[in-house]
Amino acid sequence: MNLTILAASGRTGLALTGKALERGHTVTAIARDPGRIAVPGTARLHRVAADVEDPASLAAVIGPDSVVLSALGTDRAGVLLAGAKAVVAAGPRRIIWLGAYGTGPSASAASEVLAKLLGDRLGDKVEADATILAAGGTVFHAGMLADGPESPRRRTTGLDAAPPFDLSASVSRDTVAAAMLDEAETPRFAGAVAVPLAG
Repeated sequence: MNLTILAASGRTGLALTGKALERGHTVTAIARDPGRIAVPGTARLHRVAADVEDPASLAAVIGPDSVVLSALGTDRAGVLLAGAKAVVAAGPRRIIWLGAYGTGPSASAASEVLAKLLGDRLGDKVEADATILAAGGTVFHAGMLADGPESPRRRTTGLDAAPPFDLSASVSRDTVAAAMLDEAETPRFAGAVAVPLAG
């Protein structure tokens, strides 16, 4: 499968890119600085410079046959929504977007602590998720992300069956990446929120 990975130079983006290549996919890995996409080179990996705040740069890479997986995260408000709008406007076949558990549709599971942590980025995350969901994409609401291996007991559930949000619990980026790739390969949550769990 041909996959397009957004924010491929970040920690979650690197996990997505590496796991996608391990599974035999062809990957177009997008980053503002493609030299920072630190995975071993292969003929199936195409590093591309593009920026979500420059929709034309994404449109030049994303086409109607693209399956886009986004690991976009930011510490600036407005970037996620700009990215969501740019990806949707590019018209890919499918979008799988990484959001945050405890925001938007999963807000009832969260505590006030999460809202304070996100600050002015909360609204940006919520609007970005809504944009992707309205376009029929899948939004993954992951809990607190951590480094570490993929959980051998990992599973993905719909929001209705997800456990309460727990700030002290975490899920590894490798586990989230594997769940997002599962969704790319075998769609189960189109137009819905999915929650990746370590066990």
